[in-house]
Amino acid sequence: MTRKLSKPPYLFLRLGSIAVALIIMATAFAYVSGWLDPQRLTPDRIINTFEANAGIHEGYRRNHAKGICVSGEFVSNGNATGLSRASVFERGRRVPVVGRLAVPGPNPVIADGKPLVRSFALRFSLPGGEEWRTAMNAMPVFSVSTPQAFYEKLEASKPDPETGKPDPRKIAAFFAAHPETQAFRDWAKTAQRSSSYANLAYNSLNAFRFIDASGNVQVVRWGLVPEAPFTPIRDAQLKNPDFLYSELQARLEQGPLRWHLVVTVAGPGDPTDDATKQWPDSRRKVDSGTLTIKRMQDQEHGACRDINYDPLILPEGIEGSDDPLLSARSATYSESFNRRAREQAEQPPSSASTDDAHDDSQETQS
Repeated sequence: MTRKLSKPPYLFLRLGSIAVALIIMATAFAYVSGWLDPQRLTPDRIINTFEANAGIHEGYRRNHAKGICVSGEFVSNGNATGLSRASVFERGRRVPVVGRLAVPGPNPVIADGKPLVRSFALRFSLPGGEEWRTAMNAMPVFSVSTPQAFYEKLEASKPDPETGKPDPRKIAAFFAAHPETQAFRDWAKTAQRSSSYANLAYNSLNAFRFIDASGNVQVVRWGLVPEAPFTPIRDAQLKNPDFLYSELQARLEQGPLRWHLVVTVAGPGDPTDDATKQWPDSRRKVDSGTLTIKRMQDQEHGACRDINYDPLILPEGIEGSDDPLLSARSATYSESFNRRAREQAEQPPSSASTDDAHDDSQETQS
């Protein structure tokens, strides 16, 4: 007589363990997505607020929507090898870069003379498929220190239905509740708008960790210091809503543009988790090499269009710090990228010429 074998007890235990693991994973995913707590701050909520404040401009970034693609190379002088083992800093290393110069805000046709701040994002293409992406701003400090404060600032900036402008009382209430914004506000009161993208210094604002060949860690911030001297915006430029594009084009016709990538090393007690606070000017600064921009392209057809300048895409030898804004920026940039990528996929094929595509390809290989 054939005997029917029963399933071993451990099989049920294994199946039960798998079920529990799946439940835990599903719960974690729901938590991260904000499904279990509708009030929890998520990338969706931040991007939704951007869109509610200014409308949806399909196919464009939800912030810094108006920009210009640029390309060139970074050449290391070897000075930063004592701080980081990242290959980008090896002496004589030549690294192709694709960048994006932009003004803040979700409006892709905003007049260039209106925003005070400008931004510069870069992607360094390193050996072995590594990348270093960084998004910098032309200001000394950020306006808030946490993702929640940033979201509250967006909420306070919502246009009043009657006036079409933010309610001054809500803005004042936000500033009163967030005294950490004072440093940025003080700077904004006296800062001058520049006549060009090319004569501005751009700063990482957030702190990062550099790891050297022996595993030692230094907390740093970095910035780009221009060779071109600063000049303020001219009245004649304000008559052209796109003067930053034409001005940059005229400069590049005269030759490449250069910045020095300067790394600032934190000292004892310097805040590493608060982008609203500057470090003392006396801190050690290391000129790590020269960024040279050789070409520019319209952002609709340029190589920067489809790049998400996520500040946490970092090469070996560079890590994020404990600044909470970094992970929030990374997640929010991803959400913005996904939305505009879907919108671009629904639009007609690009009209970029084969010559444009050839130029971009050559630049990234030079």
